[in-house]
Amino acid sequence: VYSYYLSATLSTSLGGSICKAVLSHGIMVVYNFKKIQVVPSAQDFIDIVLSRTNRKTPTIIHKGYAIGRIRSFYMRKVKFTQQTYHDKLTQILNDFPLLNDIHPFYADLINVLYDRDHYKLALGQLSKCRHLIDQLGKDYARLLKYGDSLYRCKQLKRAALGRMCTLMKSQKSTLAYLEEVRQHLSRLPSIDPNTRTLILCGYPNVGKSSFMNKVTRALVDVQPYAFTTKSLFVGHTDHEYLPWQVIDTPGILDHPLEERNTIEMQAITALAHLRAAVLYIIDISEECGYSIEQQVRLFESIKPLFANKPLVIVLNKIDVIHPDALDDSDKELLARLESDANTQLIPMSNFSEEGVMKVKQFACEQLLARRVEAKMKSKSASDVLSRIHVAQPQKRDNKVRRKTIPEGYSGPVTKMTDAKGVRAEPQGEIMYGELERPSEDWDPTKYSEDLRELYLLKNEDWKFDPIPEIMDGHTVADFIDEDIDEMLNLLEEEETRRVELLESDMQEEEEFLTPEQEATAEAVLEHKRMILVKSRAKHIRNHPRARRKDTARLDKVSNLESHLHDMGIDPSQAVNAVRERSRTRGRSASERKRDSSLSSSAVLGKRKRSASRSGSASESHVAKIQKVTKKTERANLRARMKTAHVSESDRFSTPKLIKHLNSGKRGAGKTDRR
Repeated sequence: VYSYYLSATLSTSLGGSICKAVLSHGIMVVYNFKKIQVVPSAQDFIDIVLSRTNRKTPTIIHKGYAIGRIRSFYMRKVKFTQQTYHDKLTQILNDFPLLNDIHPFYADLINVLYDRDHYKLALGQLSKCRHLIDQLGKDYARLLKYGDSLYRCKQLKRAALGRMCTLMKSQKSTLAYLEEVRQHLSRLPSIDPNTRTLILCGYPNVGKSSFMNKVTRALVDVQPYAFTTKSLFVGHTDHEYLPWQVIDTPGILDHPLEERNTIEMQAITALAHLRAAVLYIIDISEECGYSIEQQVRLFESIKPLFANKPLVIVLNKIDVIHPDALDDSDKELLARLESDANTQLIPMSNFSEEGVMKVKQFACEQLLARRVEAKMKSKSASDVLSRIHVAQPQKRDNKVRRKTIPEGYSGPVTKMTDAKGVRAEPQGEIMYGELERPSEDWDPTKYSEDLRELYLLKNEDWKFDPIPEIMDGHTVADFIDEDIDEMLNLLEEEETRRVELLESDMQEEEEFLTPEQEATAEAVLEHKRMILVKSRAKHIRNHPRARRKDTARLDKVSNLESHLHDMGIDPSQAVNAVRERSRTRGRSASERKRDSSLSSSAVLGKRKRSASRSGSASESHVAKIQKVTKKTERANLRARMKTAHVSESDRFSTPKLIKHLNSGKRGAGKTDRR
């Protein structure tokens, strides 16, 4: 049954050693399958390359050019197309992982999901296509060197690009297959094969996904039928401040390895290649549709996959039936299973959450102990321990040295020593280092450090002198007033009286105003508010403004009229005089507009005429105006004819030659880049 498995294990163990060697040299590539770029279809691939060639290379050529320039023009297009195909195909080949360079777990997972041979064949076909396109580019570039005319060079370029596109069309199925693989790889869970991992396995519908939802932050779909989980799911949890990953595998059935489908082989791959703690879950209630005997037989069938891994057997659904209530035959099967597997049976219930955390902690501790043991056996551990030295104090002799207190010491004594400094035996609960309670005649100097030794004085002999009571003819009593309390009370009383007097004055002022005075005060406040509103309205900028001169003149006349009204004088005569003066000083808008259309000499002559004379213009003057107008129209027409515009609204612009190809002086150097 396990001939295929053993051969696969042997081959993958070789691959694993290669990966270990690569890891030890620090050159192993870590693939992120979610960053693989989209693989376009064959037709899209051709459109992308030809469009890029048309945009990035020159497009204008004439048969009058030198033959060397024509050859270079078409040779550049062939080489650019070949290089673009090469770069695109290289990007695809580099994005997809090579099975020999990745972890054996991912290599076998790709083999299970996509078929290793088909995957390698697709990448090989793209690599061969890239090589053929490179060879085509070199061959046609060599032929273009001997092209003798523009037509022959153009046909060679056309043949080169056509053969390249034909090669890409032949890779239609390969590109479609790789795009499907890319989409599936991007949906694979991010599994770290080298981190701390727990793997859940067993028959379908025994409670693997429910346990994962309890101990991790994942949310796996749980349904009351078999094979709800059809692929690997990863959840993350914490234990002893370390991150852990929990892998939920699809259910496994008890039949030969060759007959297992893709869903089951994913679980087999995870069990074979990941160094993790295995949790084999058994449904003792048999609600999953399989008896305990069948589940034990499955365990014996896949037992070789548990080699060198911590193993925990979980008895699930104890809320339905307790292990003690099982039949004697089932108890005997479980007991024999526990002894043969050299592990522990832990009861658990996902429904009541009884034993869930116990299973998680036990499995994590088993894996941590196994990882520490493996590290201690490795060569790197001995190298590290050889550089570490832990010093251990050694006794010099057998002499007993007790704690002693000097005779001159008058400070506190802890409860752990007696008055002579001899260590006393502890009795009951003792707070180490606790000071004795001071007596009534407590001296602060005995409980504080004497800092007089650190004094910085002019004479060192002054350090321990007592502080004098009289200094510079004064004592402390000279700065203390005996009547200070009485004076403070007098000040407080005076302050209270002043506050009461101020409050009474304020009340009198409020009551002093009559209703007429209050109305007047309110009118004054309302007038001030109206002045403020008018001032703000005057500064609003969201309205069209008249010219400064006209506004000033109108404001002056209106102000004059209102001022005279306030003084009791009839303002009609004064206002009429001001307005009459403004009429004689300026002309009408129609006159100014008509004068602006005349020439400078005609305008100067017209300014000297009065309003009455300008109203009756002579026939000669009208003829002059018509002449100037026609002259202006003819000038505008000539300007439009120069630019071939039909009218002023015509915005048509003639096409121009490309500037970077048809401008600049030509020196003695190359001219193929223009």
